Amino acid sequence: MANTTPEIEALAAEIGEVIYIDVAKWHLYLSNAHLHTPLAEKLYPLILDNEVSEDAVLKVLDSIPVSLGGGKLETTLAQLLPTKCQVSLIDLLEEFQKNR
Repeated sequence: MANTTPEIEALAAEIGEVIYIDVAKWHLYLSNAHLHTPLAEKLYPLILDNEVSEDAVLKVLDSIPVSLGGGKLETTLAQLLPTKCQVSLIDLLEEFQKNR
């Protein structure tokens, strides 16, 4: 099996630059929140298996917990991404899959 680390890093970089969390109309990009690499690691198998779909991506987003307020509150990444970012993420994944 080929080393996929460079591909995951490339995917993480794209995700980190485009996708953000919306908190009180403040955009925190996933690279700044240090969530881009864990997200890319979980999404990359969808690309490999040709299973990029809205449902599959939302399941991944729902599986990533995000701690807020120093751990006082926890929610999922799916709850923090605006719909626009979810759509952009799916588009990004489809484009990444097409170009690999």
